[in-house]
Amino acid sequence: MSLKARLTQAHILTAPGVYDGLTASIAADAGFEALYLSGAAVAYTRLGRPDIGLTSVSEMADTMTLIADRVELPVIIDADTGFGNALNGQRTMRLYERAGAAALQIEDQTYPKRCGHLKDKSLIPPGEMAGKVAALADARRSEETLIVARTDAIAVEGLNAALDRAERYLEAGADVLFIEAPQDRAQMDRITTTFAGRAPLLANMVEGGATPISSAADLQAQGFAIAIFPGGIVRALAHTARDYYTSLKANGSNMPFADRMFDFDGLNRVIGTQDMLAKGAAFSRDD
Repeated sequence: MSLKARLTQAHILTAPGVYDGLTASIAADAGFEALYLSGAAVAYTRLGRPDIGLTSVSEMADTMTLIADRVELPVIIDADTGFGNALNGQRTMRLYERAGAAALQIEDQTYPKRCGHLKDKSLIPPGEMAGKVAALADARRSEETLIVARTDAIAVEGLNAALDRAERYLEAGADVLFIEAPQDRAQMDRITTTFAGRAPLLANMVEGGATPISSAADLQAQGFAIAIFPGGIVRALAHTARDYYTSLKANGSNMPFADRMFDFDGLNRVIGTQDMLAKGAAFSRDD
């Protein structure tokens, strides 16, 4: 089922964050229907750096290609600001579509951007952002490819301005609205009331961020159609990696950590090694 078709259903779509083929395959095996590839996760894992606009469009497209080669689930991919003006946004659309993305998320911050839950963000004019949304809509090859328009205006201009901006982006051709970092339940309710029945709404769950953490079921009850948990996997793995390296340095062995990690055979089962070897053997010819 396409992402566009899935969003016509009443049940909320939960999309966990992934950052490579391994995390995408594990998330798919867990039963999720869609995935979310954030620029933050790529910056954290590939660069070891914060989400302050350091990732490039080619790094994101390359990562998307590898994920699409590994799993068949639809992926919502972070397009940051489109990596420039409207023409850059169109190039991003073409690159991401070819890489296999089901939806592009574009935001109205200035470039370079920063994480939506960091302070001191700045915005481009709403008309410029509306132009980017329209440019993406004009450049996409398939109407099944969705445009997620994100505004970071709550932290900069307030909730009313954010709602006004979202209206303009919807008129420009956005398929999904993402009003970033509402600060409490009242703001979240105002968002869902304003756009109820007019566009699918996306909620971003960031542990320790500006928005109260809610379950997918609670977000559905509020009126959201998509719940993303973009960076949770990186926070979980970074925590585990710190403990692992600390243990290895202290003990000179992985034995004390063995109950918290796969052994060689266990990991091979997760990544399907035997199935891949059998598939390769099926194509072998003894001529």
